[in-house]
Amino acid sequence: MIAWWQILLLTLYAGYEILDELQIYSSLNTPVGAGLVAGIVMGDMGKGLMIGAAMQLMVLGVGTFGGASKIDATTGTVLATAFSVSVSGLSWQAAVSSIAVPVAAIMVQLDVLARFTNTFFAHRIDHFIDTQNYKAIERNFLYGAIPWALSRAIPVFVALAFGRGLVQNIANALNGDLKWLGTGLTVAGAALPAVGFAILLRYLPVKKHIAYLILGFTVTTLFATMFTNIQTLGTGLAAASKGFTTVFNGLPMLAIALLGLALAILHYKGIPVSKAKSEIDAQSAEKTSLDANDEGEITDDEL
Repeated sequence: MIAWWQILLLTLYAGYEILDELQIYSSLNTPVGAGLVAGIVMGDMGKGLMIGAAMQLMVLGVGTFGGASKIDATTGTVLATAFSVSVSGLSWQAAVSSIAVPVAAIMVQLDVLARFTNTFFAHRIDHFIDTQNYKAIERNFLYGAIPWALSRAIPVFVALAFGRGLVQNIANALNGDLKWLGTGLTVAGAALPAVGFAILLRYLPVKKHIAYLILGFTVTTLFATMFTNIQTLGTGLAAASKGFTTVFNGLPMLAIALLGLALAILHYKGIPVSKAKSEIDAQSAEKTSLDANDEGEITDDEL
């Protein structure tokens, strides 16, 4: 059961997140941010982050230019998290494929409606520019936030307030007579992040930076295998000996992210990865700053 205060908080967040995406930029408008907020509100932050991360990876390579609309993965994440936590028998993978993705696609139409409605305030601003009524210009600029917020808040409120019974019936069917379909949706939900990576790689200059792609994939695979084996060994030792209390953690994604950041910095500064530190120091002592700039290197004071 979804409590009234949970519906209220998620509705308010849905209205805020689109305004954040348009102008505030606090990162709470991302699918991961939506999963975090919705997970905290619903009392299962882990499931919220799993759904948010899956949706975030799915839209990695999806962008919008000018006035174009794109799928609203954030709103889809909010509803998928809420129903996945409150509806029994609905896994987060199935929630992603059966709720988050369809909702994200449907929200494109409401995004267009919000843009269309905002033209009313845009024309009023044009009128007040001619009359030099600056206070009215400021008011109508702020009024434009109303249709944007309502375009997300209203569907989220309606879905959460009246849609739980329908989603519960769907979940029961997916775990009953339509078990084969539920299994397929679960597999599809788990595979969607790979689709996002494929779209992203389609637009990135992969051929130019193929070495970094190979290096990142290899390092991540080796670390994942090593940490998984160590974690399995620790679990076995803990089961065999009650006195063994050491905990082995899984692969820290922060370490992989920092490794990628280091490679990006090296590439940005134009320093080949294969050079030893002593060689770099020797070259820095011999070359003037002018020579360094001629080679395309970027010095620290230029960052």
